[in-house]
Amino acid sequence: MRLLRLLKIIFILLRFGLDEFLLAHSNTRWLLKPLNVLLFLRNVSAPRAERLRLALESLGPIFVKFGQMLSTRRDLIPVDIADELAKLQDQVPPFSSAEAVALLETTYHQKLDEIFTRFDETPIASASVAQVHFAMLKNGREVAVKILRPGIDRIIAHDIALLSICAELVERWWEDGKRLKPRLVVAEFAKHLHNELDLMREASSASQLKRNFANSNLLLVPEVHWDWCTNSVMVMERMHGTPVSQVDTLRAMGVNISKLAEDGVEIFYTQVFRDGFFHADMHPGNVQVAQDGRYIALDFGIMGTLTDTDKHYLAQNFIAFFQRDYKRVAEVHIESGWAPANTRVDEFESAIRAVCEPIFDKPLRDVSFGRVLLRLFQTSRQFGIEVQPQLVLLQKTLLNIEGLGLQLDPELDLWKTAKPWLERWMSEQVGWRGFVKALKKEMPYYVNMLPEMPRLLHQRLAEKPNAQLEILLQTMVMQQKYRNQLLVLLLLVLLGLLGSLVLDV
Repeated sequence: MRLLRLLKIIFILLRFGLDEFLLAHSNTRWLLKPLNVLLFLRNVSAPRAERLRLALESLGPIFVKFGQMLSTRRDLIPVDIADELAKLQDQVPPFSSAEAVALLETTYHQKLDEIFTRFDETPIASASVAQVHFAMLKNGREVAVKILRPGIDRIIAHDIALLSICAELVERWWEDGKRLKPRLVVAEFAKHLHNELDLMREASSASQLKRNFANSNLLLVPEVHWDWCTNSVMVMERMHGTPVSQVDTLRAMGVNISKLAEDGVEIFYTQVFRDGFFHADMHPGNVQVAQDGRYIALDFGIMGTLTDTDKHYLAQNFIAFFQRDYKRVAEVHIESGWAPANTRVDEFESAIRAVCEPIFDKPLRDVSFGRVLLRLFQTSRQFGIEVQPQLVLLQKTLLNIEGLGLQLDPELDLWKTAKPWLERWMSEQVGWRGFVKALKKEMPYYVNMLPEMPRLLHQRLAEKPNAQLEILLQTMVMQQKYRNQLLVLLLLVLLGLLGSLVLDV
Protein backbone atom coordinates (compact mmCIF):
# COMPACT_ATOMS: atom_id res chain seq x y z
CA MET A 1 0.00 0.00 0.00
CA ARG A 2 2.68 2.49 1.03
CA LEU A 3 4.87 1.45 -1.92
CA LEU A 4 2.01 2.11 -4.38
CA ARG A 5 1.39 5.49 -2.76
CA LEU A 6 5.08 6.36 -3.03
CA LEU A 7 5.11 5.39 -6.71
CA LYS A 8 2.08 7.63 -7.29
CA ILE A 9 3.88 10.53 -5.58
CA ILE A 10 6.96 10.03 -7.75
CA PHE A 11 4.79 9.89 -10.89
CA ILE A 12 3.00 13.16 -10.01
CA LEU A 13 6.28 14.89 -9.09
CA LEU A 14 7.74 13.96 -12.48
CA ARG A 15 4.52 14.82 -14.32
CA PHE A 16 4.55 18.39 -12.99
CA GLY A 17 8.30 18.82 -13.39
CA LEU A 18 9.09 19.07 -9.71
CA ASP A 19 12.36 17.25 -10.28
CA GLU A 20 13.82 20.75 -10.69
CA PHE A 21 13.42 21.11 -6.93
CA LEU A 22 14.78 17.70 -6.02
CA LEU A 23 17.71 17.77 -8.45
CA ALA A 24 18.72 21.41 -7.99
CA HIS A 25 21.81 20.50 -5.99
CA SER A 26 25.12 20.98 -7.80
CA ASN A 27 25.87 17.26 -7.45
CA THR A 28 22.64 16.20 -9.21
CA ARG A 29 21.85 19.11 -11.53
CA TRP A 30 23.39 17.21 -14.46
CA LEU A 31 20.46 14.75 -14.31
CA LEU A 32 17.90 17.39 -15.29
CA LYS A 33 18.75 17.49 -19.00
CA PRO A 34 18.59 13.73 -19.68
CA LEU A 35 15.40 13.51 -17.59
CA ASN A 36 13.79 16.30 -19.61
CA VAL A 37 14.73 14.48 -22.82
CA LEU A 38 13.25 11.23 -21.49
CA LEU A 39 10.02 12.96 -20.40
CA PHE A 40 9.73 15.30 -23.38
CA LEU A 41 5.93 14.85 -23.64
CA ARG A 42 5.18 16.49 -20.29
CA ASN A 43 4.15 20.14 -20.16
CA VAL A 44 6.29 22.16 -17.75
CA SER A 45 5.75 25.59 -19.28
CA ALA A 46 3.80 26.89 -16.26
CA PRO A 47 5.71 28.68 -13.45
CA ARG A 48 7.26 26.37 -10.84
CA ALA A 49 4.99 27.63 -8.05
CA GLU A 50 1.83 26.90 -10.05
CA ARG A 51 3.10 23.41 -10.93
CA LEU A 52 3.81 22.73 -7.23
CA ARG A 53 0.27 23.80 -6.28
CA LEU A 54 -1.28 21.58 -8.97
CA ALA A 55 0.84 18.63 -7.85
CA LEU A 56 -0.29 18.99 -4.23
CA GLU A 57 -3.93 19.18 -5.34
CA SER A 58 -3.43 15.97 -7.35
CA LEU A 59 -1.87 14.18 -4.35
CA GLY A 60 -4.95 14.66 -2.19
CA PRO A 61 -6.30 16.50 0.86
CA ILE A 62 -3.44 15.83 3.29
CA PHE A 63 -0.89 17.23 0.85
CA VAL A 64 -3.22 20.18 0.18
CA LYS A 65 -3.35 20.84 3.91
CA PHE A 66 0.44 20.61 4.07
CA GLY A 67 0.70 23.15 1.26
CA GLN A 68 -1.64 25.49 3.13
CA MET A 69 0.54 25.28 6.23
CA LEU A 70 3.70 25.71 4.16
CA SER A 71 2.29 28.90 2.62
CA THR A 72 2.46 30.53 6.08
CA ARG A 73 6.18 29.78 6.45
CA ARG A 74 7.38 32.76 4.46
CA ASP A 75 10.54 32.65 6.51
CA LEU A 76 11.45 29.39 4.79
CA ILE A 77 10.14 29.40 1.21
CA PRO A 78 10.45 31.81 -1.73
CA VAL A 79 7.73 34.43 -2.04
CA ASP A 80 6.38 33.16 -5.39
CA ILE A 81 5.78 29.71 -3.92
CA ALA A 82 4.21 31.10 -0.74
CA ASP A 83 1.80 33.27 -2.76
CA GLU A 84 0.77 30.37 -4.98
CA LEU A 85 0.30 27.87 -2.15
CA ALA A 86 -1.95 30.38 -0.39
CA LYS A 87 -4.46 29.74 -3.22
CA LEU A 88 -4.95 26.12 -2.17
CA GLN A 89 -8.56 25.36 -1.28
CA ASP A 90 -9.40 22.41 0.96
CA GLN A 91 -12.51 21.35 -0.98
CA VAL A 92 -12.94 17.63 -0.40
CA PRO A 93 -15.91 15.48 -1.49
CA PRO A 94 -17.94 14.34 1.56
CA PHE A 95 -18.02 10.74 2.69
CA SER A 96 -21.37 9.00 2.41
CA SER A 97 -24.29 9.73 4.73
CA ALA A 98 -24.56 5.99 5.47
CA GLU A 99 -21.00 6.03 6.83
CA ALA A 100 -21.75 9.12 8.93
CA VAL A 101 -24.87 7.52 10.45
CA ALA A 102 -23.08 4.22 11.10
CA LEU A 103 -20.19 6.01 12.81
CA LEU A 104 -22.55 7.98 15.07
CA GLU A 105 -24.58 4.92 16.05
CA THR A 106 -21.39 2.96 16.78
CA THR A 107 -20.03 5.82 18.88
CA TYR A 108 -23.20 6.36 20.93
CA HIS A 109 -24.40 2.72 20.97
CA GLN A 110 -27.85 4.04 20.09
CA LYS A 111 -30.00 4.47 17.02
CA LEU A 112 -29.77 7.91 15.45
CA ASP A 113 -33.45 8.72 16.05
CA GLU A 114 -32.94 8.06 19.78
CA ILE A 115 -30.41 10.91 19.90
CA PHE A 116 -31.64 13.45 17.36
CA THR A 117 -35.11 14.65 16.47
CA ARG A 118 -33.69 15.64 13.09
CA PHE A 119 -30.39 14.86 11.37
CA ASP A 120 -29.52 16.40 7.99
CA GLU A 121 -27.75 13.65 6.09
CA THR A 122 -26.33 16.11 3.55
CA PRO A 123 -23.28 17.72 5.16
CA ILE A 124 -23.10 21.50 5.31
CA ALA A 125 -19.28 21.46 5.08
CA SER A 126 -16.63 18.91 4.16
CA ALA A 127 -12.87 19.13 4.66
CA SER A 128 -9.88 16.82 4.61
CA VAL A 129 -10.21 15.66 8.23
CA ALA A 130 -13.93 15.91 9.05
CA GLN A 131 -17.36 17.02 7.85
CA VAL A 132 -20.27 18.80 9.54
CA HIS A 133 -23.99 17.98 9.63
CA PHE A 134 -26.81 20.05 11.11
CA ALA A 135 -29.16 18.30 13.53
CA MET A 136 -31.59 18.84 16.43
CA LEU A 137 -31.25 17.17 19.82
CA LYS A 138 -34.19 15.62 21.66
CA ASN A 139 -34.31 18.69 23.91
CA GLY A 140 -35.08 20.85 20.87
CA ARG A 141 -31.67 22.54 20.60
CA GLU A 142 -30.20 23.00 17.13
CA VAL A 143 -26.67 21.68 16.84
CA ALA A 144 -23.81 21.17 14.41
CA VAL A 145 -22.29 17.68 14.45
CA LYS A 146 -18.65 17.38 13.37
CA ILE A 147 -17.57 13.85 12.41
CA LEU A 148 -14.04 12.63 11.67
CA ARG A 149 -13.59 10.87 8.35
CA PRO A 150 -13.56 7.08 8.79
CA GLY A 151 -10.03 5.70 8.69
CA ILE A 152 -8.50 9.19 8.46
CA ASP A 153 -5.89 8.41 11.13
CA ARG A 154 -4.48 5.55 9.03
CA ILE A 155 -4.49 7.68 5.85
CA ILE A 156 -2.71 10.52 7.64
CA ALA A 157 -0.12 8.17 9.14
CA HIS A 158 0.74 6.86 5.66
CA ASP A 159 0.90 10.30 4.07
CA ILE A 160 2.97 11.78 6.91
CA ALA A 161 5.46 8.93 6.53
CA LEU A 162 5.70 9.64 2.81
CA LEU A 163 5.99 13.39 3.41
CA SER A 164 8.89 12.63 5.72
CA ILE A 165 10.60 10.66 2.96
CA CYS A 166 10.07 13.53 0.51
CA ALA A 167 11.40 16.01 3.08
CA GLU A 168 14.52 13.94 3.59
CA LEU A 169 15.10 13.80 -0.17
CA VAL A 170 14.61 17.57 -0.46
CA GLU A 171 16.99 18.22 2.44
CA ARG A 172 19.61 15.94 0.94
CA TRP A 173 19.40 16.81 -2.74
CA TRP A 174 18.03 20.36 -3.01
CA GLU A 175 20.58 23.12 -2.79
CA ASP A 176 18.60 25.09 -0.18
CA GLY A 177 17.33 21.94 1.52
CA LYS A 178 19.27 22.19 4.78
CA ARG A 179 18.48 25.87 5.26
CA LEU A 180 14.74 25.28 4.74
CA LYS A 181 14.65 22.44 7.32
CA PRO A 182 11.88 20.44 5.57
CA ARG A 183 11.94 17.58 8.08
CA LEU A 184 11.25 19.99 10.94
CA VAL A 185 8.42 21.55 8.92
CA VAL A 186 6.86 18.11 8.34
CA ALA A 187 7.19 17.32 12.06
CA GLU A 188 5.42 20.59 12.92
CA PHE A 189 2.67 19.79 10.41
CA ALA A 190 2.24 16.29 11.86
CA LYS A 191 1.84 17.74 15.35
CA HIS A 192 -0.94 20.11 14.25
CA LEU A 193 -2.68 17.34 12.29
CA HIS A 194 -2.56 15.06 15.32
CA ASN A 195 -4.25 17.77 17.39
CA GLU A 196 -6.98 18.18 14.75
CA LEU A 197 -7.74 14.45 14.90
CA ASP A 198 -8.80 14.75 18.56
CA LEU A 199 -12.21 16.45 18.57
CA MET A 200 -12.28 16.48 22.38
CA ARG A 201 -9.26 18.78 22.22
CA GLU A 202 -11.06 20.99 19.70
CA ALA A 203 -14.17 21.04 21.90
CA SER A 204 -12.11 22.13 24.91
CA SER A 205 -10.52 24.91 22.81
CA ALA A 206 -13.98 26.14 21.79
CA SER A 207 -15.09 26.06 25.41
CA GLN A 208 -12.04 28.05 26.55
CA LEU A 209 -12.50 30.68 23.85
CA LYS A 210 -16.19 31.03 24.74
CA ARG A 211 -15.28 31.52 28.40
CA ASN A 212 -12.69 34.16 27.48
CA PHE A 213 -15.34 36.15 25.60
CA ALA A 214 -18.28 35.40 27.88
CA ASN A 215 -19.02 39.09 28.53
CA SER A 216 -17.90 40.39 25.15
CA ASN A 217 -20.04 42.33 22.68
CA LEU A 218 -17.60 41.51 19.88
CA LEU A 219 -17.40 37.72 19.47
CA LEU A 220 -19.79 34.77 19.69
CA VAL A 221 -18.52 31.21 20.19
CA PRO A 222 -20.80 28.12 19.98
CA GLU A 223 -21.59 26.24 23.16
CA VAL A 224 -20.22 22.70 23.36
CA HIS A 225 -22.63 19.88 24.26
CA TRP A 226 -20.21 17.73 26.23
CA ASP A 227 -22.58 14.79 26.74
CA TRP A 228 -22.35 14.00 23.03
CA CYS A 229 -18.65 14.72 22.40
CA THR A 230 -16.02 12.03 21.87
CA ASN A 231 -12.58 11.92 20.23
CA SER A 232 -14.26 11.38 16.83
CA VAL A 233 -17.50 13.38 17.21
CA MET A 234 -18.05 16.96 18.38
CA VAL A 235 -21.53 18.37 18.97
CA MET A 236 -21.88 22.14 19.39
CA GLU A 237 -24.49 24.85 19.19
CA ARG A 238 -25.62 25.69 15.66
CA MET A 239 -24.75 29.30 14.87
CA HIS A 240 -26.81 31.45 12.52
CA GLY A 241 -24.73 34.00 10.65
CA THR A 242 -23.62 35.42 7.33
CA PRO A 243 -20.15 34.60 5.98
CA VAL A 244 -17.87 37.59 6.53
CA SER A 245 -16.90 37.52 2.85
CA GLN A 246 -20.46 38.49 1.78
CA VAL A 247 -19.91 42.21 2.32
CA ASP A 248 -22.90 43.37 0.21
CA THR A 249 -25.27 41.14 2.20
CA LEU A 250 -23.85 42.48 5.46
CA ARG A 251 -24.40 46.05 4.31
CA ALA A 252 -28.00 45.20 3.38
CA MET A 253 -28.43 43.85 6.93
CA GLY A 254 -27.41 47.25 8.28
CA VAL A 255 -24.03 46.13 9.62
CA ASN A 256 -21.46 48.93 10.01
CA ILE A 257 -18.63 47.54 7.89
CA SER A 258 -15.98 50.00 9.11
CA LYS A 259 -16.78 49.17 12.75
CA LEU A 260 -16.78 45.46 11.88
CA ALA A 261 -13.25 45.78 10.50
CA GLU A 262 -12.06 47.62 13.63
CA ASP A 263 -13.76 45.03 15.87
CA GLY A 264 -11.83 42.30 14.07
CA VAL A 265 -8.55 44.00 14.94
CA GLU A 266 -9.59 44.38 18.59
CA ILE A 267 -10.64 40.71 18.79
CA PHE A 268 -7.25 39.66 17.46
CA TYR A 269 -5.27 41.75 19.95
CA THR A 270 -7.56 40.74 22.83
CA GLN A 271 -6.98 37.06 22.13
CA VAL A 272 -3.23 37.47 21.72
CA PHE A 273 -2.29 39.91 24.48
CA ARG A 274 -5.01 39.59 27.09
CA ASP A 275 -5.53 35.82 26.91
CA GLY A 276 -2.45 34.42 25.17
CA PHE A 277 -4.88 31.99 23.51
CA PHE A 278 -6.05 32.72 19.97
CA HIS A 279 -7.93 31.26 17.02
CA ALA A 280 -5.16 30.56 14.50
CA ASP A 281 -7.29 29.71 11.46
CA MET A 282 -9.37 32.85 10.94
CA HIS A 283 -9.85 32.62 7.19
CA PRO A 284 -13.24 33.81 5.81
CA GLY A 285 -14.67 30.27 5.80
CA ASN A 286 -14.35 30.09 9.59
CA VAL A 287 -15.77 33.55 10.38
CA GLN A 288 -19.41 34.65 10.21
CA VAL A 289 -21.32 37.73 11.33
CA ALA A 290 -24.46 37.57 13.47
CA GLN A 291 -27.56 39.70 12.89
CA ASP A 292 -26.47 42.11 15.64
CA GLY A 293 -23.07 42.71 14.00
CA ARG A 294 -20.98 40.47 16.26
CA TYR A 295 -18.43 38.05 14.86
CA ILE A 296 -19.03 34.30 15.05
CA ALA A 297 -15.98 32.03 15.33
CA LEU A 298 -16.10 28.50 13.89
CA ASP A 299 -13.68 25.56 13.64
CA PHE A 300 -11.29 25.42 16.59
CA GLY A 301 -8.90 22.76 15.35
CA ILE A 302 -5.91 25.14 15.19
CA MET A 303 -5.35 27.33 18.24
CA GLY A 304 -2.25 29.26 19.26
CA THR A 305 -0.85 29.99 22.72
CA LEU A 306 1.67 32.51 24.07
CA THR A 307 3.43 32.74 27.42
CA ASP A 308 3.36 35.90 29.55
CA THR A 309 6.96 36.56 28.49
CA ASP A 310 6.05 36.24 24.80
CA LYS A 311 3.10 38.61 25.27
CA HIS A 312 5.22 41.19 27.09
CA TYR A 313 7.96 41.29 24.47
CA LEU A 314 5.48 41.23 21.60
CA ALA A 315 3.56 44.16 23.05
CA GLN A 316 6.78 46.13 23.47
CA ASN A 317 7.68 45.32 19.87
CA PHE A 318 4.30 46.43 18.54
CA ILE A 319 4.22 49.68 20.52
CA ALA A 320 7.78 50.61 19.56
CA PHE A 321 6.90 49.73 15.97
CA PHE A 322 3.78 51.94 16.00
CA GLN A 323 5.89 54.78 17.46
CA ARG A 324 8.54 54.20 14.78
CA ASP A 325 11.07 53.62 17.55
CA TYR A 326 13.14 51.10 15.58
CA LYS A 327 16.00 51.23 18.05
CA ARG A 328 13.65 49.96 20.75
CA VAL A 329 12.43 47.20 18.41
CA ALA A 330 16.04 46.08 17.95
CA GLU A 331 16.72 46.26 21.70
CA VAL A 332 13.63 44.22 22.56
CA HIS A 333 14.70 41.49 20.14
CA ILE A 334 18.07 41.28 21.89
CA GLU A 335 16.62 41.48 25.43
CA SER A 336 14.15 38.68 24.69
CA GLY A 337 16.87 36.41 23.33
CA TRP A 338 15.29 36.32 19.86
CA ALA A 339 18.43 37.99 18.49
CA PRO A 340 22.02 37.03 19.45
CA ALA A 341 23.42 39.01 22.36
CA ASN A 342 26.30 40.34 20.23
CA THR A 343 23.95 41.89 17.62
CA ARG A 344 24.81 45.51 16.88
CA VAL A 345 21.76 47.58 17.79
CA ASP A 346 22.51 50.39 15.32
CA GLU A 347 22.86 48.04 12.33
CA PHE A 348 19.74 46.05 13.23
CA GLU A 349 17.81 49.30 13.80
CA SER A 350 18.79 50.59 10.37
CA ALA A 351 17.72 47.33 8.68
CA ILE A 352 14.31 47.34 10.42
CA ARG A 353 13.74 50.99 9.49
CA ALA A 354 14.39 50.23 5.81
CA VAL A 355 11.63 47.58 5.87
CA CYS A 356 8.98 49.30 8.00
CA GLU A 357 9.20 53.02 7.32
CA PRO A 358 7.71 52.90 3.77
CA ILE A 359 4.44 51.31 4.95
CA PHE A 360 3.35 53.88 7.55
CA ASP A 361 0.49 56.31 6.89
CA LYS A 362 -0.87 54.02 4.18
CA PRO A 363 -4.31 52.36 4.13
CA LEU A 364 -4.46 48.60 4.36
CA ARG A 365 -5.09 48.23 0.63
CA ASP A 366 -1.63 49.66 -0.09
CA VAL A 367 0.18 47.43 2.41
CA SER A 368 0.94 43.73 2.01
CA PHE A 369 1.75 42.17 5.36
CA GLY A 370 2.92 39.08 3.54
CA ARG A 371 5.67 40.98 1.77
CA VAL A 372 6.52 43.04 4.84
CA LEU A 373 6.88 39.84 6.89
CA LEU A 374 8.97 38.28 4.14
CA ARG A 375 11.38 41.23 4.15
CA LEU A 376 11.52 41.16 7.95
CA PHE A 377 12.33 37.43 7.85
CA GLN A 378 15.07 38.04 5.29
CA THR A 379 16.46 40.87 7.42
CA SER A 380 16.31 38.74 10.56
CA ARG A 381 18.21 35.94 8.84
CA GLN A 382 21.05 38.36 8.01
CA PHE A 383 21.49 38.97 11.74
CA GLY A 384 21.31 35.29 12.70
CA ILE A 385 17.80 35.52 14.18
CA GLU A 386 15.82 32.28 14.24
CA VAL A 387 12.06 32.60 13.72
CA GLN A 388 10.38 31.67 17.00
CA PRO A 389 8.22 28.51 16.63
CA GLN A 390 5.56 29.87 19.01
CA LEU A 391 5.14 32.92 16.75
CA VAL A 392 4.57 31.03 13.47
CA LEU A 393 0.82 30.62 14.10
CA LEU A 394 0.63 34.24 15.17
CA GLN A 395 2.17 35.31 11.85
CA LYS A 396 -0.34 33.12 10.01
CA THR A 397 -3.22 34.68 11.96
CA LEU A 398 -1.96 38.19 11.23
CA LEU A 399 -2.08 37.36 7.53
CA ASN A 400 -5.67 36.11 7.97
CA ILE A 401 -6.55 39.41 9.66
CA GLU A 402 -5.02 41.28 6.74
CA GLY A 403 -7.22 39.33 4.32
CA LEU A 404 -10.36 40.00 6.35
CA GLY A 405 -9.50 43.68 6.68
CA LEU A 406 -9.00 44.06 2.94
CA GLN A 407 -12.38 42.48 2.26
CA LEU A 408 -14.25 44.63 4.77
CA ASP A 409 -12.56 48.02 4.69
CA PRO A 410 -9.52 48.63 2.46
CA GLU A 411 -9.20 52.10 4.04
CA LEU A 412 -8.70 50.63 7.52
CA ASP A 413 -5.62 52.06 9.25
CA LEU A 414 -4.42 49.02 11.14
CA TRP A 415 -1.80 50.98 13.07
CA LYS A 416 -4.14 53.68 14.44
CA THR A 417 -6.71 51.03 15.37
CA ALA A 418 -4.25 48.83 17.24
CA LYS A 419 -2.02 51.41 18.93
CA PRO A 420 -4.49 52.74 21.59
CA TRP A 421 -5.53 49.21 22.53
CA LEU A 422 -1.92 48.06 22.98
CA GLU A 423 -0.96 51.14 24.97
CA ARG A 424 -3.94 50.58 27.28
CA TRP A 425 -3.00 46.93 27.69
CA MET A 426 0.62 47.79 28.50
CA SER A 427 -0.49 50.35 31.10
CA GLU A 428 -2.40 47.53 32.81
CA GLN A 429 0.64 45.25 32.82
CA VAL A 430 3.35 47.62 34.09
CA GLY A 431 3.42 50.45 36.64
CA TRP A 432 1.05 50.64 39.59
CA ARG A 433 -1.88 49.06 37.69
CA GLY A 434 0.24 46.03 36.87
CA PHE A 435 1.46 45.85 40.47
CA VAL A 436 -2.10 45.91 41.85
CA LYS A 437 -3.20 43.28 39.32
CA ALA A 438 -0.30 40.97 40.21
CA LEU A 439 -0.94 41.53 43.93
CA LYS A 440 -4.59 40.52 43.55
CA LYS A 441 -3.55 37.40 41.65
CA GLU A 442 -0.94 36.35 44.23
CA MET A 443 -2.86 37.45 47.36
CA PRO A 444 -4.53 34.04 48.06
CA TYR A 445 -1.09 32.41 48.01
CA TYR A 446 0.38 35.01 50.37
CA VAL A 447 -2.61 34.76 52.74
CA ASN A 448 -2.18 30.98 53.01
CA MET A 449 1.59 31.21 53.40
CA LEU A 450 1.77 34.06 55.95
CA PRO A 451 0.61 32.10 59.07
CA GLU A 452 3.21 29.42 58.31
CA MET A 453 6.14 31.84 58.04
CA PRO A 454 7.22 31.83 61.76
CA ARG A 455 7.21 28.01 61.90
CA LEU A 456 9.07 27.70 58.56
CA LEU A 457 11.63 30.29 59.68
CA HIS A 458 12.19 28.50 63.00
CA GLN A 459 12.62 25.16 61.22
CA ARG A 460 15.11 26.68 58.83
CA LEU A 461 17.17 28.22 61.60
CA ALA A 462 17.11 24.98 63.59
CA GLU A 463 18.14 22.82 60.65
CA LYS A 464 21.59 21.24 60.71
CA PRO A 465 23.64 22.76 57.91
CA ASN A 466 23.76 20.44 54.96
CA ALA A 467 26.95 18.99 53.56
CA GLN A 468 27.43 21.69 50.94
CA LEU A 469 27.01 24.43 53.53
CA GLU A 470 29.51 22.71 55.85
CA ILE A 471 32.05 22.47 53.03
CA LEU A 472 31.49 26.14 52.26
CA LEU A 473 31.99 27.09 55.92
CA GLN A 474 35.15 24.97 56.16
CA THR A 475 36.52 26.60 53.02
CA MET A 476 35.80 30.05 54.41
CA VAL A 477 37.56 29.14 57.70
CA MET A 478 40.61 27.84 55.83
CA GLN A 479 40.72 30.98 53.69
CA GLN A 480 40.51 33.13 56.81
CA LYS A 481 43.36 31.15 58.45
CA TYR A 482 45.43 31.63 55.31
CA ARG A 483 44.74 35.36 55.33
CA ASN A 484 45.69 35.52 59.04
CA GLN A 485 48.98 33.73 58.34
CA LEU A 486 49.76 36.15 55.55
CA LEU A 487 48.98 39.10 57.81
CA VAL A 488 51.30 37.70 60.54
CA LEU A 489 54.07 37.16 58.00
CA LEU A 490 53.61 40.66 56.60
CA LEU A 491 53.66 42.08 60.14
CA LEU A 492 56.90 40.27 60.93
CA VAL A 493 58.47 41.58 57.72
CA LEU A 494 57.41 45.13 58.59
CA LEU A 495 58.76 44.77 62.15
CA GLY A 496 62.05 43.46 60.75
CA LEU A 497 62.31 46.44 58.42
CA LEU A 498 61.56 48.85 61.24
CA GLY A 499 64.15 47.11 63.48
CA SER A 500 66.82 47.38 60.82
CA LEU A 501 66.06 51.07 60.35
CA VAL A 502 66.36 51.68 64.13
CA LEU A 503 69.68 49.84 64.30
CA ASP A 504 71.01 51.85 61.38
CA VAL A 505 70.12 55.03 63.18
